[in-house]
Amino acid sequence: MLQKGIKAPYFEGVDENGNTVKLTDFAGKKLVLYFYPKDSTPGCTSEACDLRDNYERFLALGYNVLGVSKDTAASHQRFIEKYQLPFHLIADTDMTILKAYEAWGEKKNYGKVSMGTLRTTYVIDEQGIIIDAIGKVNTKAHAQQIIKDEN
Repeated sequence: MLQKGIKAPYFEGVDENGNTVKLTDFAGKKLVLYFYPKDSTPGCTSEACDLRDNYERFLALGYNVLGVSKDTAASHQRFIEKYQLPFHLIADTDMTILKAYEAWGEKKNYGKVSMGTLRTTYVIDEQGIIIDAIGKVNTKAHAQQIIKDEN
């Protein structure tokens, strides 16, 4: 997991609409960059819906929200439509962004070891510095984990 206080790695990817999204698009803005394993699975849906339900609060605090998984743009489009997600999702099918942000690695599930997406969230400030790194994501209350100090 990347550490707080370092410059966020540059990324460039394609969102659910086929538009290019880059880290530099968020210069001068705060960004919640969250990595999740798979569209429309129970934990990922809980997490996305919690972020959706708190989206206006994020905006009021000056945050943008952007999700990343290795799913395709078409899968992201269906996920966004089904759950009315108000933020964009990047299709990182070659896992370039996942690897740059150390969100791809070894996972253990019921004793079985495999490679996969590590549910991770980074909060990046207006200057592109990681100001928070969350590795133990509570999918049902993730927004509160992110904005805990902004009350």
